[in-house]
Amino acid sequence: MSDLATLSQRLDALQARLQRFEDAEAIRACVLRYMALCDRLDASTPLDALGDCFTADAVWAGKGARYGAAFGGHQGRAAIVAMLARYCGDAERPPHFRFNAHFLCNEQITPTGPDRAQAQWQMVQTSSFSAGGAHLNAAQLTLQMRRGADGAWRIAHFETENLLSRPVSTWHADAALPVPAR
Repeated sequence: MSDLATLSQRLDALQARLQRFEDAEAIRACVLRYMALCDRLDASTPLDALGDCFTADAVWAGKGARYGAAFGGHQGRAAIVAMLARYCGDAERPPHFRFNAHFLCNEQITPTGPDRAQAQWQMVQTSSFSAGGAHLNAAQLTLQMRRGADGAWRIAHFETENLLSRPVSTWHADAALPVPAR
């Protein structure tokens, strides 16, 4: 094999590796954009931006006894956005969340084809509600991602399964932070 052919093969392999890194970063950015929008679900939430995180035929599903019963399943971008819009509130009722924050960890993104990938995270969610009370949840997220004709990665299948769930008294207090003495 000629040096030129070997160099060409090495460049092709390097380009493929670089593409996997770029794809993983684009997948991560899509999921983080979705979580950031979910952290601020209210009347000002851009629902079109929320919908753009999903493919047109996407599925959003709660898995297991707790999340399956609480969330059910929703198929299609419009159905997913409609489900999430219920958390935004309207002129007659406040947004569901007074405070909401999602924390993602233990990420794994695995290519399953040139335009497909599976992604998993463990998620911790801290919430307080407009109706009162606060909650701590942890969940396993399993997502199927797909790159569209426009080159953008979107969620094709979103599955969330509860790992733990418990009410808490409050998330924020004005008490001084305990720090070591100087």
